[in-house]
Amino acid sequence: MKSFAPLLLAGCLSIAAGIAHADEANFLQSFKGNFAGQGILKVTTEAPTVNVSCTFKSNATSTSLSLDGNCRGLIVMTRAVSADLKVTGAKYSGTYIGSRTGPARLNGSRSGNAINLGIGWAKDVNGDRKARMTVEKRGENQIRLTVTDTDLKTGKNVVLSRIDLQRTKPS
Repeated sequence: MKSFAPLLLAGCLSIAAGIAHADEANFLQSFKGNFAGQGILKVTTEAPTVNVSCTFKSNATSTSLSLDGNCRGLIVMTRAVSADLKVTGAKYSGTYIGSRTGPARLNGSRSGNAINLGIGWAKDVNGDRKARMTVEKRGENQIRLTVTDTDLKTGKNVVLSRIDLQRTKPS
């Protein structure tokens, strides 16, 4: 008689994958809505910090997340910002728009309530083309968006932007 262990293992893996997909879909859906908030922005690791106010609309499906918004600082500066992510299994990938260098590639994975992404800039930013972005769900109605980069002169991580958003009612 053949062992049923391989069939049992395959069945368990199939069930686990289905649960993981459902969990990821629920997580993504929790981002859906309108958000507004404040934060800080640095154009380079050595630039002064600028306070910004932002509004975002977030759409989500079971396999994607789209954040579209505007951030305003120094009364004069307004910049459109967006991130479009797709999830395949446990991997996230997509595009970030908001940098002065053009669209950037995003790749990463989820850890708890945060999506941790590597950024691949279109051109050098702070001496290289790499940085990190975290999209973090903070409670039922809050999101924190953080971009960090390494200062190549000091080797220290520098927060380039941190924006704390609160869910708002649709207008």
